[in-house]
Amino acid sequence: MNPVATAHPRRIGIVGAGAIGGHLAARLASAGHEVTLLARGATLEALRTRGLRYTTGGQPEQRIAVRAESAPQAMGPQELVVLALKSQALPVVAPTLGPLFDERTVALTMNNGLPWWYFHVPGQPLEGRSLRTVDADGATARAIAFPRVLGGTIMASCHCPEPGVVVHSAGARIVVGEPAGGLSERASLWSAVLADAGLGAVASAQIRSDIWLKLLGNVCANPLSLLTGATTDRMLDDAGVSALFAAMMEECIALGRRLGLTLETTTEQRMTQTRQLGAIRSSMLQDLEAGRRVELDAILGAAIECAQAVGQPVPRLQDVFALACLRAGSAGLYP
Repeated sequence: MNPVATAHPRRIGIVGAGAIGGHLAARLASAGHEVTLLARGATLEALRTRGLRYTTGGQPEQRIAVRAESAPQAMGPQELVVLALKSQALPVVAPTLGPLFDERTVALTMNNGLPWWYFHVPGQPLEGRSLRTVDADGATARAIAFPRVLGGTIMASCHCPEPGVVVHSAGARIVVGEPAGGLSERASLWSAVLADAGLGAVASAQIRSDIWLKLLGNVCANPLSLLTGATTDRMLDDAGVSALFAAMMEECIALGRRLGLTLETTTEQRMTQTRQLGAIRSSMLQDLEAGRRVELDAILGAAIECAQAVGQPVPRLQDVFALACLRAGSAGLYP
């Protein structure tokens, strides 16, 4: 990685010090920004004592000095707050994040699945709907004012073999955009900051469609890997699992279009894109193997909730959701 010198370092707080949060922190800190990670437990201790240990593209491990705090009060106001923790943790953590915000702070969502604000955009189907599968009692929406939100999505495969250690193995694209659509000055600014740090970021005029395009992969690969224990290449190379993968994706594409989204892809194109990434262990499979709670609700549950709201049949998504819930529940990782 070749750090990019930055004439104007930014104060950037990253909420969630797992694989994606650590990946972002490593790149942004190396580019000269003032990065603070909100962490806890063994990860907090590792970051404070040994720094962030980061590997990308098979290169030698780097040790990157980052600030790590256990409480938002110790971090203070940030220019950008990146929400990179698991979706099920956000309603608990969001009400504590007030000290990170001032009147200019931007909150960039980088969660898997659908974000809580997805239908808070005026003039769209299901306008004003709160997703109970994502923010059941509205705690996140109350804590993070909608006008400060920027939507984001990241296509990168990362994992944490141990606390404070991040391995980036594939993918390098981030999309940033306004929830209501269109290109804005702040979306262009923050996408440029991320791009200059080597994070392959671009600004988008239709972030809701971009988020759904990522969901097309996650809604299939994550629960099916939970059930099979297989990497994405093995699932797509298996005729039976690949057929189920395609059927689920067809349902998700049809649902997205029913919701008024522009989805310029086909099932074949999206599956080919996934296969080209190689042997990817989905985040849900990683969580299952590590004994962490899985993101079934925000990824698959939220899609089914949308389908029920508009009366769109999604039988394969529902079947796989039922099986995945039972599998994760048997391991004590869901709900």
